[in-house]
Amino acid sequence: METAFRSEERFTRDQFAAWLDCLPASAVGFYELIDGRIVVTPPARWPHGIVESTLSRLIGAHVARLALGRVFGSSTGYDLRVGPRRRDVLEPDLSFIARERWRAGPRPSTGAKGFLPIVPSVVVEVLSPATAKRDRSEKRSLYARAGVDEYWLVDPARREVAVHHRTGRWFAEPCIVRSGRVPSRELPALRLDVAALFADLD
Repeated sequence: METAFRSEERFTRDQFAAWLDCLPASAVGFYELIDGRIVVTPPARWPHGIVESTLSRLIGAHVARLALGRVFGSSTGYDLRVGPRRRDVLEPDLSFIARERWRAGPRPSTGAKGFLPIVPSVVVEVLSPATAKRDRSEKRSLYARAGVDEYWLVDPARREVAVHHRTGRWFAEPCIVRSGRVPSRELPALRLDVAALFADLD
C-alpha cells in the first residue's frame, strides 16, 4: 500500500525550497519534489530505520577506510536534472558520491536552496509499504534519467537486495541477492553480506 500526499499545485525547485523553510519544526515526514509536485511520505516504521542504520555504518566505514568518496544519509536532498527543463529534488535513504565525482563538482551551496547538485554514484532505497511502489517504478526511472550509476532496493520484508546497474541510459534488470555478498560495480571491494545487513531483524 502506498500512503503519501502529492500536491495538486506545481512548484519550481526554488519554490519548494522556500516552502520547506516555512515548515514548522514539529513537521514530520519525508519531503521530495517530483515532476513539480511535493510528495510527502509518513515516517517509516520498523524495521526500516535499523536497516538504514546498518547500511550507513557498513558502507560508511568501507568508504572512509579507503577514502573512496562521501556517504550521505536520508536527510540529504539532491537537485537532479531529469529533463531539459525539469529538476526534481529527491532524498534517498542512503547515497554515495565517488571521490572523483565530488571533486568535479559543482560545489554544493549553503544558501537558500541547499540541495546537493551532484548526481550520486550509488543510491540506496530501503523499501517500506508507503514507498515500495514508487521506489520500484517512478524513482527508479528518475534516478536513471539523472545519471545515477547504481541503484539498490533493499527489501527488509523479503530480506533481499535488488541491485540495478546502469547500462547505457537506463538500468538493466536487477541482480537480486538473498544470500552472500551484495554485488556493487561502484564499490567493488565492498564486502556487504545480506545476512549481516538483516541480522538485527531477528
